[in-house]
Amino acid sequence: MFGLDRVSKTASNLVKTFGDNVKQGQQQLESWLGESGMVDETKLSTISEMSDAYRTMAEDLILHPLRFASAELDLAKKHMGLARYTLNRLTGKQPEPVANPEPDDRRFMADDWRKHVPFDVLQQAYLINSKAFLDWVEGMESLPGPARDQMLFYARQLTSALSPSNYPLTNPEVLRITWERKGMNFVDGARNLAEDIRQNPNLFNVGMTDRSAFEIGGNLATTPGKVVYQNELMQLIQYSPTTETVAKRPVLIVPPWINKYYILDLTERNSFIRWLVDQGQTVFIISWRNPGADQKDTSWDDYITLGPLAAIDAITEATGEKKINAIGYCIGGTLLGTTMAWLAAKKRNPIVSTTYFTTLLDFSDPGQVGVFVNEHSLRALERSMNRKGYLDGRAMALTFNLLRENDLFWSYWTNNYLKGLKPKAFDLLYWNTDGTNLPARMHSYYLREMYLHNRLVQPNALTLAGESMDLGNIKTPSFFLSARQDHIAKWKATYKGARVYGGDVRFVLSGSGHIAGVINPPYKEKYGFWTNDQLASNPDDWLDSAEHHPGSWWPYWRQWLAGYEGEQIPARQPGDGKLEVIEDAPGSYVKVKAGEAGR
Repeated sequence: MFGLDRVSKTASNLVKTFGDNVKQGQQQLESWLGESGMVDETKLSTISEMSDAYRTMAEDLILHPLRFASAELDLAKKHMGLARYTLNRLTGKQPEPVANPEPDDRRFMADDWRKHVPFDVLQQAYLINSKAFLDWVEGMESLPGPARDQMLFYARQLTSALSPSNYPLTNPEVLRITWERKGMNFVDGARNLAEDIRQNPNLFNVGMTDRSAFEIGGNLATTPGKVVYQNELMQLIQYSPTTETVAKRPVLIVPPWINKYYILDLTERNSFIRWLVDQGQTVFIISWRNPGADQKDTSWDDYITLGPLAAIDAITEATGEKKINAIGYCIGGTLLGTTMAWLAAKKRNPIVSTTYFTTLLDFSDPGQVGVFVNEHSLRALERSMNRKGYLDGRAMALTFNLLRENDLFWSYWTNNYLKGLKPKAFDLLYWNTDGTNLPARMHSYYLREMYLHNRLVQPNALTLAGESMDLGNIKTPSFFLSARQDHIAKWKATYKGARVYGGDVRFVLSGSGHIAGVINPPYKEKYGFWTNDQLASNPDDWLDSAEHHPGSWWPYWRQWLAGYEGEQIPARQPGDGKLEVIEDAPGSYVKVKAGEAGR
């Protein structure tokens, strides 16, 4: 029935036609972009990579005709089953569907999809075809893992974009709403689209939350405190105490600069900062500047010297203490790790304990972000950053959203523009869209030396701020917190980084993902966490013998920190020491938007 000669000949013609069309399309697109002054190397690189990925998929038909024939036969069987299902539905029966969406797939949750036979069949045909396509791509075993992952990513973007839920004439829920509202949903949708374009000049991002519902310093980032120090890269906030006595040693938090620090201070009940202050700690946090073109040459060295090192000196001025505890989150933890290696090389030990939240030090498994990290993509990104001086934080936000495109892009596309609904007010999504730019020199270094070449865990392979990096020389006790469902800093990768350290290491695994696994206050009693005092060589062995605990990991970590905080002393107020108050928290740096900083 399926002759291999016919399959091979068809595939060969498909590859040739596809390749010719792609080449012609790229030439036309590049010509148009060049004429309009809109050339962006990263966009063209993405188009090229997508084209290469789709061409490779087509070539696989020639190289593995048997696998293609088998997939074609299986697909034909499913469509025959769908034809029988359709006939039964048309005769008034209610058979079991041939294909069902995943329970958490919000695209097809409306009853309209099952109520009307044409849309029921359309939905199932889409699910059958998209699954067959993605299974075929995932089964391309002749390709190395990273290349297959990249092709699977682009294949997923294609199938997700073609979902019938994304178009008004093929979405029964949108058609019903259009009838009920006499088309006013499209008027409201156009208004929402115009507002999203206004909020994101020169770079479109779909709106994910009602931005008007939030104000930094109003109902977000509200823990009382003062900015007591600032330089060209950061402001340092000291929080006001809520207890009569505090631990002698202050706590410095080094947050990521890919996003803003107030993920740790969203609302009072969910604020890690407020909770830590209420635990009797003197808390300082770095609020990073949102850089623009003037910061093009800001380096990783600058982030070390103007970030944690400057903060340590400022804390000593503010409190008189020469010993502190430090916390780093995500890339802030990577920066803290390099700072600790620098201090070890200098034989200085102002930090008596370090805590790392979802931090990569070993980048051998970069998670889903790895689909964007290759030589071709980096060259294009570097050309773009060198021209602008920075990577626009809104582009970074879109990149991360496309790792979960149906949840974080297409669902909002349908809701905002087709149904004409305003997105709900959600503090976490407001923070997620409040991105920060990344200086060209620093970000290029980070992607190349750490993500691409994984040199941070190679002893003395990197030199930063004049000192060779050797994480094995760090003897400071450390607490590593990772999240089991984290797709950005995969827990097994963070585990490998923790084992490089030379000092005592406590590794704890939280439930949930990169954000919820960290921001998990005790009152929620959610997710749970795993502990194991033995740091086995294999992360699976560690987990197999780990003990599970219900609820939040925060109290467990608090007990660990107690061993390094020192005795109790009278509470300190911001401005009591040698540093004068500059302004109220949350400060001015955090209020600068990515689009504003880049102008």
